[in-house]
Amino acid sequence: MLSKVARLGLAARASIYLLIGALAVAVALGRSRSETDQRGAMQELNRHAAGHLILWVIAAGLAGYALWRFSEAAFGVVGENGDVGPRVRSFVRGCIYAFLSFSAFQIALGRATGSQAGQQENLSAQVMRHSGGRLAVGVVGAVVVAVGLALVLEGLTHRFEKYLDESSMTPETHRTVKVLGVIGTAARGAVFALAGVFVIQAAWDYQPRKAAGLDGALRSLRDTAAGPWLLGVVALGLVAFGFYGFAEARWRRT
Repeated sequence: MLSKVARLGLAARASIYLLIGALAVAVALGRSRSETDQRGAMQELNRHAAGHLILWVIAAGLAGYALWRFSEAAFGVVGENGDVGPRVRSFVRGCIYAFLSFSAFQIALGRATGSQAGQQENLSAQVMRHSGGRLAVGVVGAVVVAVGLALVLEGLTHRFEKYLDESSMTPETHRTVKVLGVIGTAARGAVFALAGVFVIQAAWDYQPRKAAGLDGALRSLRDTAAGPWLLGVVALGLVAFGFYGFAEARWRRT
């Protein structure tokens, strides 16, 4: 039963990243102003009748994903020999996706307003008003950078493969999933690292508006010398991660 819940959760996460990537591509082409983060993707989905129904499924899936991660924290991660580090990471992921599931249900019920980037800016501003707040925000940014770089390394060194049941894949499927995993995981990590850098910069400059999260990181790529081309490449990387996520939902060892 828990295995099915985990696979539904992985598929829900994959759907979110596929939407984020698609929105980022649209922004790169100048065809959308939607927020290019998890909340923005869910709000865009909720604007359509069929999308509203899908959002309910995604919300339930994200709750299942959080439950699965909490079970890993309690009983150990498959392929990690019960090590403490992976269990702690699973607990943190469980907390993050429990919050995302709550946000998804709020959006589906029409009770959520505002943007994810705006919420992150407001939270950063509130924390920085207190003694030691800027240091705390900077530490959070450093942690996000470290997580992002770890994901880039995971993608480039193919570490994600140890979680997959490769014996049930054909050679062609394995090659495809491997390429999607490398590109997608590295792209996701790079965006996370960049978002963390902006959080650090927000704390250093005492400018909370710079802590705009995933959306701010992606839009900053559009404003570089490479312009929309760089954003488009990274966006396609996130689309690749979305497709890899569906493969993970099928072949992940849980």
